[in-house]
Amino acid sequence: MLGFRGPQIPAWMHDFARAFGLGGVILFDYDCIDKKYERNVFNPAQVKELCAQIHALPSRPLIFVDQEGGKVRRLKEQYGFVALPSARQFRRLSASQRIEALRPSYAQMREVGIDVNLSPVVDLDIDPDSPDIGSAQRSYSADPNVVEECVNTLADVARSVGLRLCMKHFPGTGGAKVNPHDHVMDLSDCLTEAQVNVFKTLLSRVPMVLFSHGVVDQWEKDTPVCLSSVAVNKVRGFAPDTYILTDDLQMQGVQKLMSTDDACVKAVRAGVDLILIGNNMKDEQEQAAGFARNLRSACAKDASMRTHAEASIERTRNLKSK
Repeated sequence: MLGFRGPQIPAWMHDFARAFGLGGVILFDYDCIDKKYERNVFNPAQVKELCAQIHALPSRPLIFVDQEGGKVRRLKEQYGFVALPSARQFRRLSASQRIEALRPSYAQMREVGIDVNLSPVVDLDIDPDSPDIGSAQRSYSADPNVVEECVNTLADVARSVGLRLCMKHFPGTGGAKVNPHDHVMDLSDCLTEAQVNVFKTLLSRVPMVLFSHGVVDQWEKDTPVCLSSVAVNKVRGFAPDTYILTDDLQMQGVQKLMSTDDACVKAVRAGVDLILIGNNMKDEQEQAAGFARNLRSACAKDASMRTHAEASIERTRNLKSK
């Protein structure tokens, strides 16, 4: 899954799609490199046209967006999109109010061509002041039952309009002391069985999961979960057909440990289905083809890695066909 800079599909992405195929494309409103709201999103009509052009690329990429609500929403009201409350605000609504809040937004996403909303966040609100989750009101609750109740509503509404959802950030980052956009994130001392069980329970409703950059040393030492075969195998043990994504490999939670190129290889070797490179933390658009060529070369030399890649490609094709 690749991101691109600007309002139109760039030439390099057309070339990439022809040469390698694309699992997905991710849209952003804000460009972190230039610090401007001049990225891919300007108004619903423009996004709908852009999505149609992306879907027309070879291999018909799926289109993803982060539309959690509250602080994290790429489709904002000032661009003509429907408002969506934060997870913490959503929890406080009645059952009927929750549906009323979700349905217009989810229906609009499908209308403009979004295939997958990278939501819900099912990280438990272990630390309300955590820099990436609690302080941004991205968690529904510290109570797993409340989280599951909210997610069940999201899943019902999404299914009714044909929108896919993706849970995040496995295995749960609500207790983290740092933000993975800026630092390596160690979850070794704050991960709980209750948090992992939230993901396990909800996989039957949302069979797509984004893995965090958190390091859990008791699983695989000094390895971000999104690059860990132990973590992947754990989730596959819960539900073998789960579709697994990395978080953006250009975040510092990975970059301080290795290059994007090396992270791509580790992700495929671990058994992840879709690698996310947003080209928003860093501009590596010109390197994308090189990443793909290196993956092909690595798969040609490693039978186990090639088997993982073939299985992931088949899962992606099945996802696109639904």
